Amino acid sequence: MKLSEFRYLLPKSLIAKFPADPRDTARMMVLNKESGECTDTVFSNIFKHLHRGDCIVLNQTKVFPARLYGKKEKTNAKIEVMLLRELKSDERIWDVLVEPARKVRIGNKIYFDNNKFYCEVIDNTTSRGRTVRFSFDGNLFKVIQRIGEMPLPEYIKREPNEHDKETYQCVFANDDCLASIAPPTAGIHITKEMMKQFETNGIRVAKVTLNIGQGIFEEIEVEDLTKHRMYSEYFEITRESAEIINKSLKAKKKVIAVGASVARAIESSVLTSGSVKPNKGWTDKFIYPPYDFKIVSKLITNFHPPASPSLLLSAAFSGKENIFRAYKRAIKNEYRFLAYGDAMLIE
Repeated sequence: MKLSEFRYLLPKSLIAKFPADPRDTARMMVLNKESGECTDTVFSNIFKHLHRGDCIVLNQTKVFPARLYGKKEKTNAKIEVMLLRELKSDERIWDVLVEPARKVRIGNKIYFDNNKFYCEVIDNTTSRGRTVRFSFDGNLFKVIQRIGEMPLPEYIKREPNEHDKETYQCVFANDDCLASIAPPTAGIHITKEMMKQFETNGIRVAKVTLNIGQGIFEEIEVEDLTKHRMYSEYFEITRESAEIINKSLKAKKKVIAVGASVARAIESSVLTSGSVKPNKGWTDKFIYPPYDFKIVSKLITNFHPPASPSLLLSAAFSGKENIFRAYKRAIKNEYRFLAYGDAMLIE
């Protein structure tokens, strides 16, 4: 499988603008992976595609205000620091992205919050990536919550505000899973009312965690997909969640993954018996065609950019020709792409 097969035009006009209410009713394309047929509807009609005993699986990770602005020692140059993941909590060591990267070298210190604390660069990881150590005693996350900005995508052309700390989240995000720099965007379509309706309709709900990090910035650059390496992300599937999923599998019901992150977490935790095992750790699982999904029966996803791992996962689930057909239809019918975009159900 070659990367060039998955490149297509993404008109800028189709990138979703930030809506007044991010959970405004979105359009939804339904793609039948057996027939290749595509139909157009709205996301609120999702219940027509779910049945009693099915299990919908959600990623409960929560976005934290990961974008900090500080000043470089001596020069006072303004430096943007995007926190990606905490590597060693006891030592306050983090993976970050910095901008402008050319000004940030090993040994430099960047001061925050009116010089109350700083981070020191201890390693270079990529052209923009750095490993830093924070000089802070106490709960660093509390300070980050106060001084940080929500890491909205660059294509959303406005400054972040306090309201984003609530709206750039899924309604089912867990405060104890505050560790992502982006929400699982497919989950943003789900409202609190829908969460209640799942229960009313006898649809099981299982929650897993996969902390979304630098992988959202990834653009696959190698033509040979077997040589691409994913950015590792922490995930966890509790015993309770595994049992909920397995009940539906045992009853021969459908397991619906809400987003590529959920599909990756589940498919990283498959037993030889074809069930899900409780698991936690780091996954760099890269799913691309051809791939035999062991657990996921249906996939809810957004429309993704070219050369992205999420697009490749969708293609692996639906079939390459089907995803090409669906994306051509999405462009023709002006579906919105990317975060705050429209949804696709592949079944």
